[in-house]
Amino acid sequence: MKSKIFYVKPSVTQVEIDFVLDAAANGWGEHCYDYIERFENKFKDYLGVKHVLATSSCTGAMHLGLAGLKISPGDEIILADLNWIATVSPIVHLMAKPVLIDVLPDSWCLDPFAVKRAISKRTKAIIATHLYGNLCELHELLQIGQKYGIPVIEDAAEALGSYYDGRPAGSFGVFSTFSFHGSKTITTGEGGIFATNNTELFNRVLTLSNHGRKQGEKRQFWSERVGYKFKMANIQAAIGYGQMTRFNELIDKKRLVFSWYKERLKNLPLMINPEPAKCKNGYWMPTVIIDKEINFDREALLTIFKENNIDGRVFFWPLSLLGIDTLVKYEDNKISYDLYSRGVNLPSYHDMTEKEVTRVAECLKISLNRQT
Repeated sequence: MKSKIFYVKPSVTQVEIDFVLDAAANGWGEHCYDYIERFENKFKDYLGVKHVLATSSCTGAMHLGLAGLKISPGDEIILADLNWIATVSPIVHLMAKPVLIDVLPDSWCLDPFAVKRAISKRTKAIIATHLYGNLCELHELLQIGQKYGIPVIEDAAEALGSYYDGRPAGSFGVFSTFSFHGSKTITTGEGGIFATNNTELFNRVLTLSNHGRKQGEKRQFWSERVGYKFKMANIQAAIGYGQMTRFNELIDKKRLVFSWYKERLKNLPLMINPEPAKCKNGYWMPTVIIDKEINFDREALLTIFKENNIDGRVFFWPLSLLGIDTLVKYEDNKISYDLYSRGVNLPSYHDMTEKEVTRVAECLKISLNRQT
């Protein structure tokens, strides 16, 4: 039996374990926020923003941010149809309307021209989801947002280690969110971060995150409004802090794994995650889109992977395809509907070897040879 190749798995070393043991032994009482603060400060330094707030998930961070922007029932939020449902769920829970639009064929991210077409009097925000480490056209989206007075939000859950014009993804929008799920390059098991340069927005979010209790309130258990509970635990933050001390190592290995894939797949009829001149891709999830001319059977490839003890992962479905009545596409979204069935995520993690990458690539080649 061949060794298992997982599609992702975290890299947890003695560095993280030592911090967790310290948090478990000593992180109580007046020290119950110590690692949360250390983790937040470390992440704030990386991102170069004024404020960050560690949360229980990226979804929770998005919910807090949208609530902080005072998104209300009936408001419209523009976002990409080709997406994970976690991006859209806070919009629905706030009783706003997701406006699902098409993506670009090269980056698989939000199409700025489609954004312009979708703007209405009820549009209150644009969510730019950076997919699989690929980056949205941030300059164009920010210009659109400025022209129409609409805030641009960065869903950077999958873009840790990606840079746009020399700045980290997540440092451009009115706010951004990151994920530290167990599948991500840096993990806290579950967890996320809300980040912003807007102090007024951050203070609203801070109050909302603590059951509506305003920072500095002297009265015990006094809430000025009904809020939420999306806090990260101190022990989780200890893992995150340890991971952040290894930031460059973890990102560099992701990029190395991708380079191995790129070399082995370069002559095949497919495209792989792009890295335009103005961008640096953190390559969270190496992804292939098989050329249209190939009669590609994705299930056949996944079967070959399974036979070789390799995890495979399908490309995200267009949200409007899920059959949920609150999720309706704005236009035909032809590119989103064309891409997903030809897309497959490839395994990538810190401990993956070059030999294992070769094994995955060979299985992909076998599948394509059978289908051409």
